[in-house]
Amino acid sequence: MPDMSALSDRLRERGQKIAFVPTMGALHEGHLALLTAAREYADQVVVSIFVNPIQFAPGEDFERYPRDLNGDKKKLKPFEPLILFCPSAAAMFPGDFKTRIEVEEISQKLCGKFRLGHFKGVATVVAKLFNIVKPHFALFGEKDYQQLLVIKQLVRDLNLGIKIIACPTVREYDGLALSSRNRNLSAPERKAATVLYRALTRAKKEIEGGETDTRRILLSLGRLIGFEPTVRVEYIAIVDPETLREVKDIKGKVLVALAARLGKTRLIDNLLITP
Repeated sequence: MPDMSALSDRLRERGQKIAFVPTMGALHEGHLALLTAAREYADQVVVSIFVNPIQFAPGEDFERYPRDLNGDKKKLKPFEPLILFCPSAAAMFPGDFKTRIEVEEISQKLCGKFRLGHFKGVATVVAKLFNIVKPHFALFGEKDYQQLLVIKQLVRDLNLGIKIIACPTVREYDGLALSSRNRNLSAPERKAATVLYRALTRAKKEIEGGETDTRRILLSLGRLIGFEPTVRVEYIAIVDPETLREVKDIKGKVLVALAARLGKTRLIDNLLITP
């Protein structure tokens, strides 16, 4: 880690801009889209691969989370020159590590209700990575929309001086949002998972068609997803895209967000919709 920090210092001394793409590996086209965008903002691109243990609660899928460092390196070849940063868990969180960062309110909503401590782990590791890499820009995908808001708040509140760039969700041909966890789906689960995006597009159609009552929309989405018995919904919500507070009567842009489990795999997705 001292080497990464020293390299960033040298780049900054030369007046070079640094764009940073933090990942947990098992790279897919969504990650590569972030790297493509990063090259437009900076002279040097840094990508990190680190499966962060402190954002997984006991019993979650830390051990099952896909890891493929050799495959990731091959996917990064077309983007060279870039800087690949792969810290160890022992280096990031030594035995005497006792600090956690919590972004209040936003972290307690949506996924925060079901993954206790998750966003505290995210905020802590992202703050550490920012301090090590010292980027001017950091790029994140909108699929993890709540995470994006948490990081924006973190940067504002701690005066980190980093520009956060949000990039659109990248999807499969049938609408399924790209996720490293998709690798863990069985063939039947993968087929059933498409209902999540179908539900979001139904919400879009109903809202753009003039429906303003979120209760009726949520009932409609629940019925649609109910046709896939292997999909266990954690939540479906229609919220304000800035505060994540639930909306009852739609008058402006909203975020429709959902989380569901298929077997042992948890998937999230969302869609920003303007009436």
